[in-house]
Amino acid sequence: MSGIGLTIHLDDASFEKALSKLDSLVSFDGRDLMEAIATLGESQTRRRIIEEKTAPDGTPWKPNLEGTSILQRSGLNLLASLAFSSTEDEAEWGAAWEFAHIHQEGAVITPKNAGALRFKVGNRTAHANSVTIPARPFIGLSQENHDELQNLLTDYFSHMGAT
Repeated sequence: MSGIGLTIHLDDASFEKALSKLDSLVSFDGRDLMEAIATLGESQTRRRIIEEKTAPDGTPWKPNLEGTSILQRSGLNLLASLAFSSTEDEAEWGAAWEFAHIHQEGAVITPKNAGALRFKVGNRTAHANSVTIPARPFIGLSQENHDELQNLLTDYFSHMGAT
């Protein structure tokens, strides 16, 4: 009966290099990456409000009656309230202004104590039983935003693997 054998030879240098790459992923500190994602998300939201004037799904925002720049009326409260935060495993951005949700989701305003609402539109005074503020979503990710985030992640991890 002849013997059957198996020989395994490990090249320690290759093994150590592979372990080193795995170690960088196992001991991954995501703070820098999460801050980069949050910064990019806030920047994308600012761009949407200032330049794009569309919802994340690409739907153009309905114009306002005054013909002023949508979501940038006097005071710039919404734009000024945009902020981000990040931790080792979380990236977050949004608007802190108390009325931001009305622009994001839309609303119907009705009088609380009077028979009608009274407000100015340009130089004229208007009266209404209710006013509908259409939703103008500004928080969210468009396809272009997804692509930018994907590129950020690809660049980050390709540089990480190069070390």
